[in-house]
Amino acid sequence: MSEDSDETGGVSMGGRRVVVSGGGTGIGLATAEAFAADGDRVVLLGRREDVLRKAADALDERHGAGTASWYAADLADPEQVESAREFITGNDTPVDVLVANAGGNVAPSHDGSLASVAESYRRNFDANVLTAVLLTEALIPHLRRPGGRVVQLSSIASLRGPGSYGGSKGWINTYTFDLAQRLGSEGITANAVAPGFVGDTEFFGDRATPEFVASRVAQSLTGQPGHPAEIAALIRYVASPEAAYVTGQLLHINGGAALGR
Repeated sequence: MSEDSDETGGVSMGGRRVVVSGGGTGIGLATAEAFAADGDRVVLLGRREDVLRKAADALDERHGAGTASWYAADLADPEQVESAREFITGNDTPVDVLVANAGGNVAPSHDGSLASVAESYRRNFDANVLTAVLLTEALIPHLRRPGGRVVQLSSIASLRGPGSYGGSKGWINTYTFDLAQRLGSEGITANAVAPGFVGDTEFFGDRATPEFVASRVAQSLTGQPGHPAEIAALIRYVASPEAAYVTGQLLHINGGAALGR
């Protein structure tokens, strides 16, 4: 956790309080940057301490000391989520925005055996569903009422696969719809943002060969990849006070690789 977390928790210096899981790199970091640029205070969550520390230090350097704090935890582990909640809520300040972004296709292939298939589905369920559900459920009592915003990160894969990853993101869609119905009467919105192919991230790892990237870019109608800052801009909008009438929605941003539905 950040060295000054006991004093500020990264949230007592003005602006809204924003929690971003998977906040150390890629879309999560771009999202934290977008909120920090508005004067908000961001709490970055993830598994890698070094990555989180580096990201928080960079945000502080650009936007002022105390802009960002961080806490390292495996958000698929209930006990570690409890510890993260204690860190986030220790000063009793409400959470204005929760962006559940942690996850990824952590099991993109299997050897065809039933044991391997089962492991693939379990790993992607843990990485994408449990990380979102456990953190969200932990923070629901601490969301600002009215005015809280929950944004879940879905994917174009939730519409068309691949199987275990797409299935896990499909679950995020239905969880978002459930949240919107549960929280709407309390003035809290819940939406899911579903990106298509986004460059400049660690998501695809070694699979991101030039040929692979070109094949994904070719699926868009604009002939270009998405960028983390573009996804962050949509997240920022649906989390804004101006978007109070937007809830229970699955918002696609994919360059037309999948047409609206």
